[in-house]
Amino acid sequence: MDLHLKGKSIIVTGGAKGIGLGICKVLANEGALPIIIGRNETDNQSTLAEIQSLNGQAHYITAELTNPADCERAIKDALSIAGRIDGLVNNAGVNDGVGLEGGNYDSFMASLHKNLVHYYLMAQYALPELKKNKGSIVNIGSKTAETGQGNTSAYAASNGGRNALTREWAVELLKYGIRVNAVIVAECFTPLYETWIKTFDHPEEKLKSITDKIPLGHRMTTEEEIAHMVAFLLSEKSSHTTGQLIHVDGGYTHLDRALG
Repeated sequence: MDLHLKGKSIIVTGGAKGIGLGICKVLANEGALPIIIGRNETDNQSTLAEIQSLNGQAHYITAELTNPADCERAIKDALSIAGRIDGLVNNAGVNDGVGLEGGNYDSFMASLHKNLVHYYLMAQYALPELKKNKGSIVNIGSKTAETGQGNTSAYAASNGGRNALTREWAVELLKYGIRVNAVIVAECFTPLYETWIKTFDHPEEKLKSITDKIPLGHRMTTEEEIAHMVAFLLSEKSSHTTGQLIHVDGGYTHLDRALG
């Protein structure tokens, strides 16, 4: 399916690794110009080289999005590079394990800045261009906002905020024709996820215990499957879809995990 994204300039935060990398590769394959926003220069360069090796185009901007000034600079730099902004994918974040019992004020607030505040700032700074081009916003979220996980209060709160902002912005931006949706992730095997699995004494057994509970196929969601939904939501093919929280998770969040 041609999503008619050719020539569209799409900002992807956290675009150098994991789900963000998958999104950038799919967008480039569709002929769009993903602009990678990441904190690590080496990772950004590596992702750019990978996309170029696949005959795609991309640019990157190195920025620390927990710094509000970097959020503003990233949007300005993206506009200087591409001349326009047609879409924003808010993806950067980390499940940093700031719980209720073991957390504190400083770590909780720092996690909100890692996982939520920059979603707001990036959208706000990109808004003039998105209004001009009737662009779209896609927020990447996590099932933790709906299911809970334990020992991750700040991350769960951030994802609850991402869901709420998706609905709120969809309402506020209706008058500009800007669509806002979220893709909710449950169990996706990213490099960060792999690192977490390896912390267990028997990582293969732990992974199997998780995949056994994923109803559709008893397997992890792939980065590419997330990315294809994101590309669809950025495109005119989803022209009457806004304010939606779309779970790409093999039924993990909402289907009975006792299904065998």
